[in-house]
Amino acid sequence: MSERTLTMKLLRGKYGVCRLDKIDSIPGWAENSDFLSITRALDELSIVVAEESIPNDIRCEKDWRILKIEGQLDFSLIGILASISTILARNRISIFAISTYDTDYILVKNKDIDNAIGVLVNEGYEIID
Repeated sequence: MSERTLTMKLLRGKYGVCRLDKIDSIPGWAENSDFLSITRALDELSIVVAEESIPNDIRCEKDWRILKIEGQLDFSLIGILASISTILARNRISIFAISTYDTDYILVKNKDIDNAIGVLVNEGYEIID
């Protein structure tokens, strides 16, 4: 981890990671969320969105919470996501990571979020909500 303390913000609500077919259009229901991540790959269309936006017939993994690394991260920074994922892996906490132009988002299952916050705080991270 860098020498300065990194601050992470726990976003409100629960989120789902949805899998659609690679040829599907981006659905309108995905647009009704404070946080939205869309990735179209060769084999799939993945959408991360607020749980309450997801229709019942959509293949998804629900019950995720999101920790956002606060501030804009320079592309030259090395090891931030690796440091966080290593700390959580040592404590048997699975993650789903999303990187954007400005920052990183770490998704942790709701059942593990209190433990994740505890171990990150013990390692010098500041967590705000």
